[in-house]
Amino acid sequence: MRAPLAEIGRDQLMALIDHTSAVIYMRDADGRYLLVNREYERLFGLHREDIMGLTDHDLFPRDIADKFRQNDLEALAGGVPVQMEEEAPGEDGPRTYITAKFPLIDADGRAYAVAGISTDITKRSRAEAALRDSEERFRLLAEHAQDIIFRYRLEPEPGMEYLSRAVESITGRPAEEFYARPDLILDCVLPEDRPLFEQSWQAPRTRTITFRLCRADGGMVFIEQRASTVTDDAGRVIAVEGIMRDVTERIAAERERTELEQQLRQAERLDSLGQLAGGIAHDFNNILAVISGYADMLTEELGEDHPGHADAAGIKQAANRGSALTRQLLIFSRSEPSRPETLDLNTVAEDLQRMLGRTLGEDIEFTTELAPGLPPIVMDRSKLEQVLMNAVLNSRAAMPDGGRLTIATSLERAGDGAAQVCLEVVDTGCGMTPEVLARAFEPFFTTRGRGSGTGLGLATAYGVVTDAGGTISLESQLGRGTTLRVRLPAGVAVTPGTGPAEPPAPVRPGHGRRVFVVEDEEAVRDIVCRLLRKAGYEVAAAANPAEALRMCREDDLRFDMLLSDVIMPGMSGTQLAAELRAERPDLPVLFMSGYTSGPAPGGQAMPPDAPLIHKPFDSKTLLNEVHQLLAERIH
Repeated sequence: MRAPLAEIGRDQLMALIDHTSAVIYMRDADGRYLLVNREYERLFGLHREDIMGLTDHDLFPRDIADKFRQNDLEALAGGVPVQMEEEAPGEDGPRTYITAKFPLIDADGRAYAVAGISTDITKRSRAEAALRDSEERFRLLAEHAQDIIFRYRLEPEPGMEYLSRAVESITGRPAEEFYARPDLILDCVLPEDRPLFEQSWQAPRTRTITFRLCRADGGMVFIEQRASTVTDDAGRVIAVEGIMRDVTERIAAERERTELEQQLRQAERLDSLGQLAGGIAHDFNNILAVISGYADMLTEELGEDHPGHADAAGIKQAANRGSALTRQLLIFSRSEPSRPETLDLNTVAEDLQRMLGRTLGEDIEFTTELAPGLPPIVMDRSKLEQVLMNAVLNSRAAMPDGGRLTIATSLERAGDGAAQVCLEVVDTGCGMTPEVLARAFEPFFTTRGRGSGTGLGLATAYGVVTDAGGTISLESQLGRGTTLRVRLPAGVAVTPGTGPAEPPAPVRPGHGRRVFVVEDEEAVRDIVCRLLRKAGYEVAAAANPAEALRMCREDDLRFDMLLSDVIMPGMSGTQLAAELRAERPDLPVLFMSGYTSGPAPGGQAMPPDAPLIHKPFDSKTLLNEVHQLLAERIH
């Protein structure tokens, strides 16, 4: 016998309700359960037989039951379906449901029950909450970031869609101004950098550029931008987003580092050239010593009435000019001994102005700007005057049609706080190209024509200033003049220097005294021996210290004084003197050298009672020094 149609319909309806994933239930007007499906049983761990006739207040906490009842009454009162979100307890915490509730109406139009279908949206709800939290964290991060985070809409209408707070501290303008004026960001970019900036906002790939941006206060900042474009489905660029970072300090530090590296390379190059110049001067001085010695002998033997006397004098004059040139080389290489003294830089500058004021020409306005109360400096005055003279003459040459030349002094502080006295020679001349400026301190480099100078002026100045513990630099632009700047340490105690040399005394005969000459350069050794023998001395000679020691110890050589070169292969002259004085402590010693730089070679200090004559020397200087030393030591 077939079941009634109504019962078959109810069973099919219950099967459908039990196999859905939604929670389905029915409660009467008083809130008592009339029906629940299996999903309800599964979620809350209850059997439907145990639920029938109970209310939500029997099953759930009061606050949750109250909300359920309020939503039921809303559906019953309205007579139409309503939808809301509801929360119910679950095994892993509260779960969120999207619930549709609708009233059941009887034949009389009375709502006698409410049915509900609840779908679990906990995962979606939690994902949305997590997204909101993430967006909030991102917003806080963006708002507190030191970089500018932005999104700019290009289509359909340009406009700033987002701008972080850092824009105000970097540009001096609040974000509201950029929202109100879409073109403001472009107006802030320097005109020279605008094409690069605009191109970066159209590039399909992410790229990093650096541009300059004007602040509201008129200042300028360097901005590093990393941005990428946003396209629509058709591939059109509709927006750009990215980060702008203030890199002004980094750019300044990189520029400073580059300048320091350039200065270091220049100093290393000049130091290498200085060592080369010192070596050349040493060899050249040996040659000049020979030339000068033979010229002295010729001059004396020929007499003033001889036709060749003038020629011999010309040779001597050329040797003297060569000696002056080697002295400049030695100054550049810091191998020329200094005679430091305490100086007032303002006084030196004023004296130079008085001396050169009229000789520079009426078309040159020569002025000084001297800071009062400068601390003293310690330096060889003649070398300082040479630096100033070279600088002034260079400036004069750079102003053939006239101009203004200024010597200025000031007091500065170094990075460690030490006082520095600054000297500037400023002209309004033709200036230098960067290529010329980079080589200005190199020896023999000059922009003048042949016969107009040796190119040693600035090279010599570099050696002088560096030897005094200072720094020297040049600033110049083509057509805008040049500034030579010298900085010297202030307030250093002076070491007493050697006073000016006394006029040479008349040459006296040797009276048979025996001089032992040790010199590795054969030509120098020969001319020195000839000069001594001609003056009446007996002379023994050795080509090197090893031979000299052999002659003393094996040949029992006897002599009254030692005349030795300082720098020789194998052993220095100072070491040789120490060896000989170990047996004869009172042995008179006279040194000769064309190169005196730093500590004595071989680590043996120069004896304080042994004078030094510099090559090239003339015959009178040599003979007077020999006579004076023998007269003091031998009675």
